[in-house]
Amino acid sequence: MPIPHSDGDDHRAWLTALRTPGLGPGGLRQWLDRADGDIHAALAQLRRHGATLDPAALAWLERKRRPAAPFTTSTLQQEAARKLGFTTSRTMKVAQGLYEGVALGGEGNVGLITYMRTDSTMLGDDAMAELRQLIARDFGGHALPDAPQVYKTKLKNAQEAHEAIRPTSAMHTPKSVAAFLNDDQRKLYELIWKRTVACQMIHATLNTVSVEFALPNVAGGDASFRASGTTVVDPGFLAVYEEGSDQKKADDDDEGRRLPRLEKGEAVPLHEIAADQHFTEPPPRYSEASLVKALEEYGIGRPSTYASIIQVLQNREYVFLDSRRFKPSDVGRAVSKFLTQHFTQYVDYDFTAKLEDELDAVSRGEEAWVPLMERFWQPFKQQVDEKAESVDRSEATGARALGTDPKTGKPVFVRLGRFGPYAAIGDKDSDEKLQFASLRPGQSMHTIELAEALELFKLPRKLGQAPNGDEVSVAIGRFGPFVKQGSTYASLKPEDDPYTIELPRALQVMAEKLEMLANRLILDFGNGVQVLNGRYGAYITDGEKNARIPKEQEPKELTEAQCLELLAAAPVRKGRFGKKGATKKAAAKKAAPAKKTAVKKAATKKAATKKTTAKKTATKKTATKKAAVKKATAGKVEA
Repeated sequence: MPIPHSDGDDHRAWLTALRTPGLGPGGLRQWLDRADGDIHAALAQLRRHGATLDPAALAWLERKRRPAAPFTTSTLQQEAARKLGFTTSRTMKVAQGLYEGVALGGEGNVGLITYMRTDSTMLGDDAMAELRQLIARDFGGHALPDAPQVYKTKLKNAQEAHEAIRPTSAMHTPKSVAAFLNDDQRKLYELIWKRTVACQMIHATLNTVSVEFALPNVAGGDASFRASGTTVVDPGFLAVYEEGSDQKKADDDDEGRRLPRLEKGEAVPLHEIAADQHFTEPPPRYSEASLVKALEEYGIGRPSTYASIIQVLQNREYVFLDSRRFKPSDVGRAVSKFLTQHFTQYVDYDFTAKLEDELDAVSRGEEAWVPLMERFWQPFKQQVDEKAESVDRSEATGARALGTDPKTGKPVFVRLGRFGPYAAIGDKDSDEKLQFASLRPGQSMHTIELAEALELFKLPRKLGQAPNGDEVSVAIGRFGPFVKQGSTYASLKPEDDPYTIELPRALQVMAEKLEMLANRLILDFGNGVQVLNGRYGAYITDGEKNARIPKEQEPKELTEAQCLELLAAAPVRKGRFGKKGATKKAAAKKAAPAKKTAVKKAATKKAATKKTTAKKTATKKTATKKAAVKKATAGKVEA
């Protein structure tokens, strides 16, 4: 409800109470649950009340807001994601550079921040003394609290092996070092510096005003509207830094809204009563910042592993980012469903947190690691073996039946394959050959319907004939959609849809490819050596090696001898899909028998040597024995 005031601004108030006879104490809630017609009728009654409102109750509340603690790894990653749009891995990479050091002119290489993998909010005494000195100098003595602010970590398993993340010297202000930093370093250092300085400043003082406007004797019952606003009396630490948030809080709308001074009984003009409809929304999906916060709250991972956990989720395509929020992919949904059904205890939050605690006990020397691993591994291995025998493979692929193909009467289903989700027609147990079609970008195997899946089987599409009589068709291959004319293939452009493209456009794409192929050959010496136009310029090839052409050399003027000389000096070309590795393996295999023979020979020689030595030793022992016998006999005779 906008309310104009003499200060020139409109101020909004909200309906907070409606005491309608027959509706009981929860009159407003019951009224809102009525049909639209009743609501609009009630609004019309409110509007007929009059053109002015009377402030029936005024309330003032002064409150204090404390500064946030200095950064830990988790909170740094969260704030950098919220305020700078950095990913967790980007934040850690930039922080690593600031920690290792930056060349600051005459000062040499200087580490600008303390160690960036920490769960501690502690600051050293020297650091706090320097911060208080800087605050008094730059913001005045009134911005200093009576004593240094000390923060305690709220995490039960915090190791606190390091200080909080802070500037190594508060006197290195963002402005003084900006010229020596790149853009990312400058932004992150400024964030760390401001947060650290703010944590040692005085609290902010806020004034909240709440006004209630009564509408007595409205047809159908009494009603009241409320307006509130919060203003900053003393900014304190807010003059330097304010912590961000992932979700909007209920009182965020009031922040910064200044209400005019009102007195009880003052007539406030009523401008309009509006009805806005709002729907309850589900909790928002995780962003990088809120996911790191959740990992920390559940005790999953450590400061050094948050970034790598998120990186693995993305690299394995379990999730993808949409408007900076994580959404599960088909692979992620299938994996999550499978693990939740068959390995419930291992994907439980408490299991992970408990295991982290036990590993911490091992690191402190309180528990031996071998018994811990045995307790985990033996039941886990047993369960894996059992599931390997009892679980059907279709469960692991997230297979989902969609219905029956009207043309063939065969079942249609979607599942995960090696190269992503696909649809198939046929029975895998009885049909020798199934029909396959990859899902289109944006389609999900968990939401796709039968009609959408059947559309996928329209490829390959025959579009017609080229002027030379070759058939032109379009399809989707392993590397994306393409046009085929005769034996020539051309990839479609991103804007081309293989399901809707027509013959003229397909011929245009093919003409571009044929022109590129025609212009590709510069020189051909007839012995396999060619000079070709490539993506990055002209080059020489003999099919096995590629050689660069010197910048000062005109490709068309090259001789065969020059080409052979350049090829001889060029490195062996790396093959696609590991062909070079395969050649190496083949060479290694060939060399292996010779190596084995050599080893065997060496072993034989070694054995022979041992045998000979043993023989010699035995001979010596026998000789010694015989000599001893002789000596003994001689002794007896003498006796």
